[in-house]
Amino acid sequence: MSTQKIPEKNTVFFEWLNQYSGILLKTPTKTFAIDPVDVKPKHLKNVDIILLTHEHYDHLDSRLVKEVQKNTCCTIIADPASAFQLKPHIPIDKLQVIRIGDIIKVGEVSIKAAKCNHEARYPNTYIITSEDGVKIYHTADSLPFPELAKMGLDEKFDLVFCSVGIAKNASPENGFEIARLTKPPLVVPYHTNFPANQKAFQQLIKKELHRTACLIPEINKIYQISKVKQ
Repeated sequence: MSTQKIPEKNTVFFEWLNQYSGILLKTPTKTFAIDPVDVKPKHLKNVDIILLTHEHYDHLDSRLVKEVQKNTCCTIIADPASAFQLKPHIPIDKLQVIRIGDIIKVGEVSIKAAKCNHEARYPNTYIITSEDGVKIYHTADSLPFPELAKMGLDEKFDLVFCSVGIAKNASPENGFEIARLTKPPLVVPYHTNFPANQKAFQQLIKKELHRTACLIPEINKIYQISKVKQ
């Protein structure tokens, strides 16, 4: 993330890195790269954590992760399949496996692995809670699943990223269903190379979810998200 600014209290920054689920997330004390692919190592020179959801090519670039880790000494937190691929390349004390239901604390930031409805070996979605309680739900390639309704009630997400394309069966309609079940104040459609998918998702949100705003991101643009009282 190019900005040297530090998010204010109850605020985080995020940047969409690619056409997939690659996100750079900056809290007041930590910078996370989630599923970084199709990005130059110099763009990740200040990361503290690389967080990986699953082993597919558009989410895991082992060579990139190895280089960034060597340059930054960051910690890698990964699903079991991605961790297995990275094990020969990453120092043992810098690679942590996370499974569904696990919670890992990084300073005052918490990462919780949750179910992911996607055809991979051991895929995760991630609930990331900042030092001030800003709660981000990164859904990777996940399709909707019934448990999301309870998660939305329990977690009270501030922002949910919704897959709207590329992955098998991902669509604006399925992305909208994730938003409908979780009911956050803000959703971001990602994982698509077609702006029309994002706009179709946005129209569904506008028509059906009157208390939810939709932000269509541009790649490599930095956005500020603040906690909303719900």
